[in-house]
Amino acid sequence: MLQVSNIHKKYGSLEVLKGIDLFIAAGEVVSIVGASGAGKSTLLHILGTLDTTDSGEVSFDGKNIAKMNTSEMARFRNRHIGFIFQFHNLLPEFTALENACLPGFLANRPENEVREQAAELLQMLGLSHRLHHKPSEMSGGEQQRTAVARALINSPRIIFADEPSGNLDSQNAQELHDIFFRLRAEFNQTFVIVTHNEQLAGMADRTLVMKDGMIVQELPVH
Repeated sequence: MLQVSNIHKKYGSLEVLKGIDLFIAAGEVVSIVGASGAGKSTLLHILGTLDTTDSGEVSFDGKNIAKMNTSEMARFRNRHIGFIFQFHNLLPEFTALENACLPGFLANRPENEVREQAAELLQMLGLSHRLHHKPSEMSGGEQQRTAVARALINSPRIIFADEPSGNLDSQNAQELHDIFFRLRAEFNQTFVIVTHNEQLAGMADRTLVMKDGMIVQELPVH
């Protein structure tokens, strides 16, 4: 589904990615691990079209998305990609339902359809009692589950998660990890997850180890 070939990225004179080759199949859960500064988040942002490569190719179903212009890339991202970050990035003035709806509204989908789907997702994630609560009225775990609903609202082909449980206690982290694998089981959802959480990394189908801007090891399927 997603393939990258020989991608390089510099920031100034600092070479962050040094020729990455990678293939992600539909329905896979792939974790990316490595020390801080290894290039994990930069790789994730390039895969998710939040950043661009200096050279190399990023192909989604055979289409080189690296050659899209800014507006094409934004439309592609909104329709096909979901994001979950360490800090949930919910808008504080909006309720859980409204936050979950936002990508659907940006895609110009019918409002009633988006609201209905957001409510269903939040209910599935155990948040039916929090639909009309603002982030300040929810726990950290509830906020992160709201962010998961937001990531899923446009039924993306792939979800990129950057330290998704890094800001959660162990119980909420475990619940979030379980959600990822439930989504994969129910919807064949694809995940690429940057994490320092050894338990989450160990649950993945494959673990890619990065060092100094390169993938230096691939730990096999369990």
